[in-house]
Amino acid sequence: QVQLVESGGGLVQPGGSLRLSCTASGRIFSQYDMAWYRQAPGKQRELVARNNNLARTEYADSVRGRFTISRDNRKNTVYLQMNNLKPEDTAVYYCKCRWRTNEYWGQGTQVTVSS
Repeated sequence: QVQLVESGGGLVQPGGSLRLSCTASGRIFSQYDMAWYRQAPGKQRELVARNNNLARTEYADSVRGRFTISRDNRKNTVYLQMNNLKPEDTAVYYCKCRWRTNEYWGQGTQVTVSS
């Protein structure tokens, strides 16, 4: 029902910055809870940042102070600004949408932090 399209992943050097975008379909985007997850090779998928429709925000300890989640309801888009990237941030990043009892996932975008 809800389609998520992600962009912004790629290669970046340690200390660099990257901004991920996720655009969702639907006419009630402002009611969606949006979040970013990531999964590194050999590791479980983990919550990176979450911003619900009431602007409540939470971050993983590993990214707090470096990453910022935000949204533009007019553009049906949620962003993840990633600053001071570290090699351990390398992972596939997934956009997630939650609406009522339903959850939807983006296709994932690769972020690689390496020299």
